[in-house]
Amino acid sequence: MRPTRVLFVCLGNICRSPLAEGAARKRARERGEEDRFVFDSAATASYHEGEPFDPRVGEVLKKHDAYFEHRARRIRPDDFRTFDWILAMDEENLRDLERQAPADARARITLVTEPWGGGRITDPYYADDWACEQTYLELADLTGRWWPRWQED
Repeated sequence: MRPTRVLFVCLGNICRSPLAEGAARKRARERGEEDRFVFDSAATASYHEGEPFDPRVGEVLKKHDAYFEHRARRIRPDDFRTFDWILAMDEENLRDLERQAPADARARITLVTEPWGGGRITDPYYADDWACEQTYLELADLTGRWWPRWQED
């Protein structure tokens, strides 16, 4: 059985999308389902390509036992063909993804907040340390809400 492939996307791939990836990886590990999923994250822009995530993000991921090695990357055309789900952190990211998607894209592209009825995940980049913690908690909740849909794939 082919694993369900989920890509989380934000603007720079150093805050929100790695927090989502860490939360999803942790959930899979806790459920003993690591072999059923592939999680990754990417950016719509190349501002931080090759950089590690924001140090505050690393601290939050360590605190929640969700840490993983990471280097920011920009989304690639092939991602639209190889991932089942591409989940944007906000409406601007979603519009950018829809514009960048090649004609043969097979991924379902939507907001990560779809299970909440839409909205945006606040970018903690210019905020304090608590904002990173809050963003992680929101994304951990959302990965739980997505889990039944991902298991259907």
